[in-house]
Amino acid sequence: MTRVVLAGGGTAGHVNPLLAVAEALQAQYGLKPSDMTVIGTAEGLESRLVPEAGLSLHTIARLPLPRKLSLRALSFGPRFLGAVFRSWRILGRHQAEVVAGFGGYACAPVYVAAWLRKTPIVIHEANAVAGFANRLGARFTRHVLTAFTTPGLPGARIIGMPMARAMTHPPHKPSASAARSYFGLSPRKKTLVVTGGSQGARNINTTVTALVPTVISAGWQVLHIVGGKNPVPEDMPPGYVGLSYCDRMDLVFAAATAVISRAGSATVSEIQMLSIPAIFVPYPVGNGEQEKNAADSFASGAAVLVRDADFTPENVAVTVWPLLQDEAALKRMKSAASGLGRRDAAQHMAQTVMDSVQKAQR
Repeated sequence: MTRVVLAGGGTAGHVNPLLAVAEALQAQYGLKPSDMTVIGTAEGLESRLVPEAGLSLHTIARLPLPRKLSLRALSFGPRFLGAVFRSWRILGRHQAEVVAGFGGYACAPVYVAAWLRKTPIVIHEANAVAGFANRLGARFTRHVLTAFTTPGLPGARIIGMPMARAMTHPPHKPSASAARSYFGLSPRKKTLVVTGGSQGARNINTTVTALVPTVISAGWQVLHIVGGKNPVPEDMPPGYVGLSYCDRMDLVFAAATAVISRAGSATVSEIQMLSIPAIFVPYPVGNGEQEKNAADSFASGAAVLVRDADFTPENVAVTVWPLLQDEAALKRMKSAASGLGRRDAAQHMAQTVMDSVQKAQR
């Protein structure tokens, strides 16, 4: 049986695709959890999600790339070599025949160790701007897959975002009315879903909260995921439901007539797949990957992009809100989104992983 090491972690955007591909390897090729192991860090979400999925996890040091000269930067080289050596030993102990990497702090040492061992590498990049680890790993392999167009990875093949089969091929697709009822909303009213990710987005929350009376007075209702670091607004009118966190995003998106959201890679991919008209408010910090993640949706007419600084109650009231009241525009956006979603990314990557092993054996 093929022995696979999956590497990556830190955020849900790295861990969830990893778990989706592990699921596909089991379903398509009969791999057992014992045939797979994961290399990640002790600090990332993988420390909780990987064991919950029944997979073994080996941890290595979390090594952010130094951005400026410091004593910690001077120690980066020896610490990196130590992580490479530990990865080398894990690959040998597991008798790895292939490494599937998803980016994040854990990946760079694993890629180097796999290259030194002449172990095939398959890479998936979730963002439209590739991180350091995957840019490094792409030098060691021709098997580079992406969720979006990623200029920094020449020769990469776009397959979409690997997602759990429960999301891409649910046995019973929830209806909009049933999903709305689940959250205590009217089953028939148009529903605006608002989410800023698991931690939330303070500016989005503040602006949407200010506009809730306007939205409700126009016959809509609001399902608002405020994020774990933000309080749920109190004394809101009927037709507003606020949640700190929700682990049933399948029902959240099923309830949506339209969505206001950050533009993380997983969120954009799910919204594309489900053909939901979107207003994306990219996170303004970082290397600009969120704006680029949403570029295909914007170019096709499936989404509107609003800069975080412009997402104020005054601006939204005169730009976004008229769009949401335009039934014809929402139908055009929904139609434009229908050609963007990719449901079989996990299966495509699983096939590439197995094909790379066969090529190496030949």
